[in-house]
Amino acid sequence: MSDRHATVTRETAETAIECSLAVDGDGESEVDTGVGFLDHMLDSFARHGLFDLELRCDGDLEIDDHHTVEDVGIVLGQAFDEALGDRAGIRRFADRRVPMDESQASVVVDVSGRPYFRFDGEFSQERIGGFTSVLARHFARSLGQHAGLTLHCDVEGQNAHHEVEALFKGLARALDDATRLDERRSDTPSTKETL
Repeated sequence: MSDRHATVTRETAETAIECSLAVDGDGESEVDTGVGFLDHMLDSFARHGLFDLELRCDGDLEIDDHHTVEDVGIVLGQAFDEALGDRAGIRRFADRRVPMDESQASVVVDVSGRPYFRFDGEFSQERIGGFTSVLARHFARSLGQHAGLTLHCDVEGQNAHHEVEALFKGLARALDDATRLDERRSDTPSTKETL
């Protein structure tokens, strides 16, 4: 197995985050962001992507959950970018459609080094516990921008918990597929020879 891992720390006036990520893991996670539903989603992300993830965030939750969710997405994206390095040998492209009861999410990813984000859909309820539903979209955008992903996401359903959970599982499965090493190649999968 490869040694694709990274440790990233980020400290601002709004959050202090420590993150350790192993791309080729077993799906183990230890997460504490102070936002219970976000912790649940990151645990699901690690488990379904087979990523090992340790993440701690001390954020300004006395204001709201925005800075915590956004900055966790930024740091996790930076960790993927660092862990993947020059991306030599990866499959690069993937798409996944994940159902969660009445809801479903579609995620299409290109680990291109060129950040682009498109999202279609709405979340059915404004809040899930202490988590603001629309921040799931913001998390995905922050993750994609800082990991250098072209990322297209679609969500539909009737229950925000299910919609967000399908999105996180779709992100995990698509990233797992796209970042897997292809034994048939050792080069960077691009006619430019760089990503």
